[in-house]
Amino acid sequence: MSDATPVRKNERKLTIARAMAEAVAQEMRVDPTVFVMGEDIGELGGVYGNTRGLLAEFGAERVRDTPISETAFIGAAVGAAQDGMRPVVELMFVDFFGVCFDAIYNLMAKNIYFSGGTFKVPMVLMTSTGGGYSDGGQHSQCVYGTFAHLPGMKVVAPSNAYDAKGLMTAAIRDDNPVVFMYHKGLQGMGWLGTEPAATVHVPEESYTIEIGSAAVVRSGRDLTIVSLGIGVHHALKAAQRLSERGIEAEVVDIRSLVPLDRATIRASVAKTGRLIVVDEDYHSYGVTGEIIATVVEHDLSVLKAPPVRIAFPDVPIPFARVMEQFCLPNPDKIVAAAETMLGRDVALTNP
Repeated sequence: MSDATPVRKNERKLTIARAMAEAVAQEMRVDPTVFVMGEDIGELGGVYGNTRGLLAEFGAERVRDTPISETAFIGAAVGAAQDGMRPVVELMFVDFFGVCFDAIYNLMAKNIYFSGGTFKVPMVLMTSTGGGYSDGGQHSQCVYGTFAHLPGMKVVAPSNAYDAKGLMTAAIRDDNPVVFMYHKGLQGMGWLGTEPAATVHVPEESYTIEIGSAAVVRSGRDLTIVSLGIGVHHALKAAQRLSERGIEAEVVDIRSLVPLDRATIRASVAKTGRLIVVDEDYHSYGVTGEIIATVVEHDLSVLKAPPVRIAFPDVPIPFARVMEQFCLPNPDKIVAAAETMLGRDVALTNP
């Protein structure tokens, strides 16, 4: 949320997981075509708590635990969406997209185009991303760029509970397929080491956040830091430390990869003249490069220094904690990049 967010006397703070579950429940109450499918989303309430309480309220007909066959239940959701339903389907780890990519990209993403607009595919594919808790190379990736690169799908990635609820509501109501990518480290699951700042005030009433609208979450004059998901929190911590050293960083939370709010990014960089992009996805061919291209292709003259991207190196994600932490983006890396960009050398401290 922005700097202008008012202080509330009676805050109702929710985790991202609870905010997602509330958004789904509210839409299920008013729209009988909305239902949920996935592995362990019923009695367990989802591994990350995203569907907690739904089974008790709506029953097994509308909250469907599935076998471990992502291709089958995502393919079934595509058919249901084309037949007038609005399925919300959970792919437990985004890393598992490899076994069901045909159902995602050749069915979910393309069938509106293939049918000449005759069939809509109003479904939400929610999936977990991110590492930092030593789960290895098959359970810790983000691969935001993979989904954003492929046309036919909207892609969102919230950094806090307020945005998560608004984006989920908007996604369910959208007539296009939406990939809802939530970072495990922001969900509110204690065993994952949750970022406390992701748990924020969430209104009880239903509301939407426009898919394709970025947010300036901290104003600044000296440089722009653009990120998404957990990277926004790294950026805000780095900005606070830089502020103590006389450097005011503006932080932009893109919230949505597709559509990408290029105008907000360009406006921020036009003001500050400097750009750092932070992303937990892999360094090459990813979101960081696209955001930099968004600026330099539009107006190279606004830049006072070459842009910098801070992302995961192009290596499989290590299981060993010390190696994984070495590779992950963090506030230290952002501060160091900012100091170098501004021609200053300041000893780094822990975030």
